[in-house]
Amino acid sequence: MTATPERARQGVRHVQVGQQDAGQRLDNFLARHLKGVPRSRVYKMLRKGEVRVNRKRAKADYRVEAGDEIRLPPVHQAPAGERASVPRGVREQIEGAIVYEDDVLLVVDKPAGFAVHGGSGLAFGLIEALREARPNQPFLELGHRLDRDTSGCLVIAKTRPALNAFHQLLREGGVEKHYLALVAGRWQGGARRVDEALARTGRRGNERLVEVDAQGKSSVSHFEPVRHLARMTLMDVRIDTGRTHQIRVHAAHLGHPLAGDDKYGDFELNRELRILGLKRLFLHAARLTFQMPGSGTTYNINAPLPPELQQVLHRLDT
Repeated sequence: MTATPERARQGVRHVQVGQQDAGQRLDNFLARHLKGVPRSRVYKMLRKGEVRVNRKRAKADYRVEAGDEIRLPPVHQAPAGERASVPRGVREQIEGAIVYEDDVLLVVDKPAGFAVHGGSGLAFGLIEALREARPNQPFLELGHRLDRDTSGCLVIAKTRPALNAFHQLLREGGVEKHYLALVAGRWQGGARRVDEALARTGRRGNERLVEVDAQGKSSVSHFEPVRHLARMTLMDVRIDTGRTHQIRVHAAHLGHPLAGDDKYGDFELNRELRILGLKRLFLHAARLTFQMPGSGTTYNINAPLPPELQQVLHRLDT
């Protein structure tokens, strides 16, 4: 009788962080060392304290340091040949969406509906697809994140120093991020700065919910009208902070929710817009501008508005 292949079980392991991994988030470090283990299981291990850093509990966003000793608990890992593979068509789609690349960074025009990484029931996301598309690329890490429903510019680092430098820029406000958003109603006046703290309030399914809360985290968005349409306005939105659902919640707080927003939006308006072909959130990361420390290279990356959003604007304008 032939035995049925089983998932290999790894016992407790202790891994020392090398210089090349210093500065990486703990959850990303674990994902690389626990191949085949779902992200949901990785986060559960962290919550339960099964993972220890220098014999102490640590959170997912802890930045590992060279010399740290990481305790990895016993886990079941799928054999290499049985791990979920990203379909070829998806890999080709992501490769085709690259709008800029050099020796240290690349920028993908992320499609709407595509998560940036796997987890929460998703076998893979954009970063896993890119890694499979480039098996000989030794290092590929997300420089930042975009919501699953948002399209546009997403930075991927190809070296550890580049990732650390980009994160430094984000912390210091050195990355100028512009979005195009279609909001309900006719915007009155010109540019407006929104400085309203945001806090997470719970979940709806697998999605986190956020609301304006004076006790929350500082959040700043700058709204400027670009084009007035029937009952709606196309806005350029620049954000100084990158909180979860920041633009969506700030827009709704102003009384101008985003078109297609199924969490904070105008549901009756969304139904009308679906007839015009809008089947997604109208939010697009259109432009990134920054200068990398050290090299001094200036980046000014643009991602054009996707055709399906351009078509909605055309229909609203006729």
